[in-house]
Amino acid sequence: SLDPNVDDIKRFCISLRRSAKEERILFHYNGHGVPRPTASGEIWVFNRGFTQYIPVSLYDLQTWLGAPCIFVYDCHAAGFIVSNFLRFVEKRKIDEANGIKEPGVPPAKAFEDCIHLAACASDETFPMLPDLPADLFTCCLTSPIDIAIRWFVLQSPLSKKYYPDLHIPGRISERRTPLGELNWIFTSITDTIAWTLFPRPLFKRLFRQDLVVAALFRNFLLAERMMRVHNCH
Repeated sequence: SLDPNVDDIKRFCISLRRSAKEERILFHYNGHGVPRPTASGEIWVFNRGFTQYIPVSLYDLQTWLGAPCIFVYDCHAAGFIVSNFLRFVEKRKIDEANGIKEPGVPPAKAFEDCIHLAACASDETFPMLPDLPADLFTCCLTSPIDIAIRWFVLQSPLSKKYYPDLHIPGRISERRTPLGELNWIFTSITDTIAWTLFPRPLFKRLFRQDLVVAALFRNFLLAERMMRVHNCH
């Protein structure tokens, strides 16, 4: 949903949940060029006239999207969004204990099953690097092979002379091609890192139950290492 206003994003989220039913929804917030998330847990969209940004509460977002979801936050101070999301989950628990519950919204416990991938902590901002994409975190999650090789080449003193335009031939799904072979190697390495580091139940949940979640978390291992170099955690 490109440059949505608040009504667009509400309709979009409600429609996603209606079509997904009980399945997990992927919600990707690419918040570049907008203000930072607020301390009270709000992200930014356009108003109806596209004349200014207005905040959208995460509480409203929870209501529209329901659960389960996997959230990707690619913006400055993304940690604010995660902490405030969890704060609103606790508020829903208190409301339910007092007999207050919105119709059509899943119980608060369902929101604890949501997964969050954030580009940086609450007090961090992105690096401004002319040789790398502004949405570096998103690139790691969606195009890991391309960005990993570009990253590698940029570390080489030969990069400017010999690699002016980087293109890897082939298809991700075909291992006989260079791109497919690199993707197969990348999958093997990231799965091995995860198997070595994670408790078995967590490894099974993140890397074996859902193909989209597994792909995102393999790519997140790359993002975590790449963003850390630029003091984003």
